[in-house]
Amino acid sequence: MPAGTRGAIPAIHLSKGLHMTMMRRRIPFWGAFFTAALLSFVFADVAGAGAATLPTVTVSVSPSSATVGGALESGAVNIAASDTGVKEANVVVFQIKPGTTLAEVEAFANAKKAAHDPNNTSKYGSIVYDVEANPGKPTEAATVLAPGEYVVLVGAGEKPVQLRTHFTVTASKAPAALPAPAATEKSIEFAFRGPTTLHDGELVLFENEGFLVHMDIAFPVKNMTAAKTAVRDLLSGNEKGLGKLIAGPPLAFAGPLSHGSSQEETISAKPGVYVQVCFMQTQDGRDHARLGMERIIRIAK
Repeated sequence: MPAGTRGAIPAIHLSKGLHMTMMRRRIPFWGAFFTAALLSFVFADVAGAGAATLPTVTVSVSPSSATVGGALESGAVNIAASDTGVKEANVVVFQIKPGTTLAEVEAFANAKKAAHDPNNTSKYGSIVYDVEANPGKPTEAATVLAPGEYVVLVGAGEKPVQLRTHFTVTASKAPAALPAPAATEKSIEFAFRGPTTLHDGELVLFENEGFLVHMDIAFPVKNMTAAKTAVRDLLSGNEKGLGKLIAGPPLAFAGPLSHGSSQEETISAKPGVYVQVCFMQTQDGRDHARLGMERIIRIAK
């Protein structure tokens, strides 16, 4: 068993909203994101930030377990999530709030309110890392881990995430810092802040500076006219024709992530016009996209 892994925990269900396939689950309610338009796509890759220089934490998932190894000390780390036999694995690292026990997290996970709104997790901790992994090359992103207790949750495709294992991060005497990014993108209520032009191969920090849980994804469109139509449809809730506007696999920049969490990645994407969006929902069921969390961005060479 890799260092820092303290054994498997019986699988329990947590909020579906915690992981990236939340967007896929909403397809029945979104005429835009039906199977022909999105389900056949695989989320585009982003590379870990400073992978050669930052300490690396490995998270290996299988259909029934997860193991954690590597540099389990506080500070900036590159987390590499690898998948063996799990189709579209969603890998979530959740930091348990000091003073909260693992038993309390397990009890919350089994409660009904855990299945509705990921913001309910704030009483127990924070979502600090959230990626989709597939068999083959690990999915990497850099983040900052504070000393403390963590759990790893894994979902498969459209199934809810399950708590698989837990691990401890000890205090480092010389914690690493994230490399200085070329650009910083911030999520707030209810908007994105930061440059609207990013570059293929550029190191970008994606931060959630809002008080709610946010995701940061971008889907490519054919041209600026299509982008403006997509934004107008998202704001109005008229998503019937969105599927025809999407021109390729979405970019999974970050999240869903809790307040104060961040992921740093090197963008690897086809240059073009994209619509950046958050598909999380408010307590009364309104999409963050309808409240302003969508905008047009460009990815240049």
